[in-house]
Amino acid sequence: MAQRSAVWVTHVTAPYRACRRLFCLLMVLLCGACASNSPSLEALARLPPLSVHGEALTASDVKLQVQTPDLLALDDEMRQFVDTYTGGIASRRQRLRMLHRAVSGVATLGVAYDPFAEGTAREAFHRQTANCLSYANLFVALAREAGLDAHYQWLDVRPSWTRMGERVALRLHVNAVVHLSPTEQFMVDLDPLPARDIAGSREIDERDAQALYHNNIAMNALARDQLDEAWLHEVRALQLSPRMAHLWVNLGVVYRRAGQHEAAEMAYLQALDIDPWERSAMNNLMVLYELLGREDEHAYWLARVDSYRDTNPFYHAWLGDQAAEEGDWRGARVHYNDALDLEPNDARLLYSMGLVYRELGQPRAALRYIGKAINQANLFKEQEAYRNEYDAISRSMAAAR
Repeated sequence: MAQRSAVWVTHVTAPYRACRRLFCLLMVLLCGACASNSPSLEALARLPPLSVHGEALTASDVKLQVQTPDLLALDDEMRQFVDTYTGGIASRRQRLRMLHRAVSGVATLGVAYDPFAEGTAREAFHRQTANCLSYANLFVALAREAGLDAHYQWLDVRPSWTRMGERVALRLHVNAVVHLSPTEQFMVDLDPLPARDIAGSREIDERDAQALYHNNIAMNALARDQLDEAWLHEVRALQLSPRMAHLWVNLGVVYRRAGQHEAAEMAYLQALDIDPWERSAMNNLMVLYELLGREDEHAYWLARVDSYRDTNPFYHAWLGDQAAEEGDWRGARVHYNDALDLEPNDARLLYSMGLVYRELGQPRAALRYIGKAINQANLFKEQEAYRNEYDAISRSMAAAR
């Protein structure tokens, strides 16, 4: 596993548009806005009970057995911590920097990354370990106590494919974002994703974060084959955010593991009703129909999965990366051309094409694409990396004259 870096603060001058570790296509999570009086709520009201261990769990069991904590609650020690390191500082930017240093500094709080460290802000503070979600809980809570405009932020991560290009793997991530002005914000992250992996971002609310909290518990329970606990927490996640397609996929996985194939099918189809291109739902339906011997439906969803793959620019970029690994730079150029035809303004795709042209010995074309990447990049660190490469190629051209 790659080494993880320290807490990350990235300056963004405008909204960056576009949990963490691998959840394979059968186990994914997402979060977003909740809508009332929607087909999702109607589907939730009609959920079949889960039959496990000779018992049937229903929505009434969710109410009795699952409690949703206040993820952002502080205690007196946390309030004192914020006051110690930010009290009396008028500048919001300086307050943010001081808080970040206090949370990450080994001599102060020194929160360390642990992918299994779930929990509330209070639990993360006293345990001094966190995963991406519990760290977001902690930083949002402390930042708000410091008088900062802090929110949860969801990062859309580019999908990747297996070597044969047949299966898609999803990485999911949440962090904190602090607004200092209408045009200036900072992302704060304990286990940052490489900029090249980020396809977009959006803010989410506390209810969505609570849904994520329950979803993580559900997926951990599913990994232990504790289907009853997984179902209870996944249903609770959907009660909080019923319009989240990936949560329906997870519920379908629980039903399928329990042998309730009709209920699993219903959940996957509900996910697709929300998002017709929800890739994990398509994959799961394909697996389910193959399991049930429903060949026509399996063939239909196989075609839909192939169509999604072939129209996804990042699939073509992935093919380009595979060609580059083998030293086939002409092949890489073909695949990146295909990717840019589908997503012509993506900074990372433009930059990668520039690198391909650099390897092909065409520095002017390389500069053209890297220059476009600089103009499209939103993150300062990303722009800086692109400018460094642009300058290096320019110096090489000057030296060759």
